[in-house]
Amino acid sequence: MTNLPSTNWNYPTAIKAGPGRLRELPQHCAPLGISRPLLVTDPGLADLPMVERAVSACRDAGLPCTVFSAIKGNPTGANVEAGVEAYRSGSHDGVIALGGGSALDAAKAVALMAGQALPLWDFEDVGDNYVRVNTQGMAPVIAIPTTAGTGSEVGRASVITDESTHVKRIIFHPAMLPALVILDAELCTGLPPRLTAATGMDALSHNMEALCSPVYHPMAQGIALEGIHLIHNYLPRAFADGNDIEARHHMLVASCMGATAFQKGLGAMHALAHPLGALYDAHHGTLNAILMPYVLQANRRAIQAPIQLLSRYLGLGAPPGHFDDVMAWVLALRESLGIPHTLREIGIPDTDVALIGNMAVADGSAATNPIRFSTEEYAAILRDALNGTLQRG
Repeated sequence: MTNLPSTNWNYPTAIKAGPGRLRELPQHCAPLGISRPLLVTDPGLADLPMVERAVSACRDAGLPCTVFSAIKGNPTGANVEAGVEAYRSGSHDGVIALGGGSALDAAKAVALMAGQALPLWDFEDVGDNYVRVNTQGMAPVIAIPTTAGTGSEVGRASVITDESTHVKRIIFHPAMLPALVILDAELCTGLPPRLTAATGMDALSHNMEALCSPVYHPMAQGIALEGIHLIHNYLPRAFADGNDIEARHHMLVASCMGATAFQKGLGAMHALAHPLGALYDAHHGTLNAILMPYVLQANRRAIQAPIQLLSRYLGLGAPPGHFDDVMAWVLALRESLGIPHTLREIGIPDTDVALIGNMAVADGSAATNPIRFSTEEYAAILRDALNGTLQRG
């Protein structure tokens, strides 16, 4: 498929998919009641032509639009507060989220908090905290991803770092799901190979952990399986040629699928990546990419069935259907993308292993890992990932 069609989907939200569809942005604002949008983006994108095109398109359509970009790579509560102040002081009535996962997460949290009286952490995804949200105070969101990784554009939550405790907290409400998503692969063509690799492996981690989650959700299972299939086919192409628009398009779709599928749950990759990211401000996708084979190996006895299914679906091995073939593919893919084999290679020390083991057990993603690992077991996985030790199952 060389001439990618423009397609419209309505699952899990309204999605406008196809190269060049950023130009449609202004026409989608009015139906959502947006007349003065705040565009929230990554600081690295704020001065790039894609942001200028989005802002100019809105202004040319009579929609006053300003930009907020004071966001860290792992967005913090302070970033969200600053965004809310910008939203209120500018009398905005909607949010355009344009960028990578950090921008999308921060933008959704800003939109949530725009009309709330309670503090952000009151809406952490614990118990029924979400019922505290004043839904009338939430702003509508249009989400436009520029990386194929987090899938935050179709998520109902934001991961925000609490700097006072160095803990990543999940802020959740069903209405945080953006009202409209634009998947425009042209926005991804400038992404460097290193970030293409890290974000693509993040998308793989979402699909992979959803596939292996023990929660019964056949629809999410099928989505995860096809999401991995798209990554298998197109991530190497997107890495090799950043201007391969077909590969970029399918990776955006696979990223969307991963975030849709993980309604079924995540697991130990994310349970470890979250505290590592909060403590060391490391890139989330890179962490998941490094942790992936160590977590798969630790879960091996509990995930034979879904991994064998995946092996057959991807046609790995002769005959396909073996765990080791999937592991070999993951390791080869990581190596071909230049992903480090150990956490030490990205500067993670071994000084906080016990602390991170405790934090992983407490992380929300641990609840749907196929095996309920103890603090000591998480610490053991972390040591393997630090030292590059892949235990045979």
